[in-house]
Amino acid sequence: MRYMMTYDLMETLRNTNQWLGASALSLASYPIFSMAPNPAFQWMAAWGEVTERTFQRMVTKPDWGIDSFTCSDGKDHLVSVERVVERPFGDLVHFDVLGRAEQSRKVVLVAPMSGHYATLLRSTVKSLLQDCEVYVTDWHNARDIPVSMGKFDIEDYTLYLMDFMRALGSDVHVIAVCQPAPLALAATAYLAELDPGAQPRTLTLIGGPVDPDATPTDVTDFGRRVTMGQLEETMIQRVGFKYKGVGRMVYPGLLQLASFMSMNSERHARAFSDQIQRVARGESGDHDAHNRFYDEYLAVMDMPAEFYLSTVERVFKAGEIAKNAFVVNGHKVDIGKITNVAVKTVEGGKDDISAPGQCVAALDLCTGLPDSKKASHLEPDAGHYGIFAGKSWRNNIRPLVLEFIDANSAPHSDVGKPANRNAAM
Repeated sequence: MRYMMTYDLMETLRNTNQWLGASALSLASYPIFSMAPNPAFQWMAAWGEVTERTFQRMVTKPDWGIDSFTCSDGKDHLVSVERVVERPFGDLVHFDVLGRAEQSRKVVLVAPMSGHYATLLRSTVKSLLQDCEVYVTDWHNARDIPVSMGKFDIEDYTLYLMDFMRALGSDVHVIAVCQPAPLALAATAYLAELDPGAQPRTLTLIGGPVDPDATPTDVTDFGRRVTMGQLEETMIQRVGFKYKGVGRMVYPGLLQLASFMSMNSERHARAFSDQIQRVARGESGDHDAHNRFYDEYLAVMDMPAEFYLSTVERVFKAGEIAKNAFVVNGHKVDIGKITNVAVKTVEGGKDDISAPGQCVAALDLCTGLPDSKKASHLEPDAGHYGIFAGKSWRNNIRPLVLEFIDANSAPHSDVGKPANRNAAM
């Protein structure tokens, strides 16, 4: 499948379905058909509207949609999204609340590079904006990155995180959501060796596969079952001529979306069928619950092939993070070097992607960290999405994370000193 032809074929099928939806909507909306009170025309227009929107959203990067924010002073303040660090494969962006005094909590949300844009964390950002300065890693769609920019694998991802932390200083608090949890842990450990003064005050890992074998799931079973050769042959394609990244090897977003949808195909089919009926009855809106969810869920991005393959091979198959054997630029990163950064893990009792046990394994790896700087939380009724964006996050997890940040906001005692003080700790 490693050809432009297969990549362009998927884009052609998507484009065709979008065109069919638009055509059905336009045809059924002709005024003359209103003279014939046939519900088939209403249903046809509804099907066209839902279909066009569905397939168009697949190639559209969602907007953050956070234009203003009501602060504690009761006033609405404009929000400006500013790039703090710009890199070829991702930027560090800051949500600047204009006219508001700078908040004491400086939080970096490390967004996953797992098929969706960083905007998947929109509600998480909104919840933290109340009393934090919020920064987010905004990863770019690989299809839009020219081949001349080179590769991007999990080692590069780790180095990016280190650069982002350095840019903000040691008074930052890092929250890694899902996929980047093990790499954020490695980046912090590497900084402890190379540049201890740039370490964050706290590191919160939410639902990430630090040790995928701790509690097997369908995701980990798949990683074990397929060979790297099979994965490369069936999942990797080359970007077609339509985009700037023409020729780049990627794991296509549309292929990822097909995998996502197949996991709960009956539920998705029912959701779209119900939405068509609502549109036909005039009960839908541009920002109703269905559109709010699927506008984000369907917006997928291509991942660099080397990042996807190295994640499967080194994190899931070889378990390099879990075994404390991760290597970056030829240097073995020792997670035990973390001695000052407070580490907290958050897991969902009903998480079927990163099941309980996979993330809390990070605490055992932090052998140089005293127990007083370790914490964990298991949210019994939360699934994978709920632990960072749902009701469980808003009502239970967020307050605990902010409490953890406040309790560990004091400057490191050894900032700027050599990192070889582990024996003394």
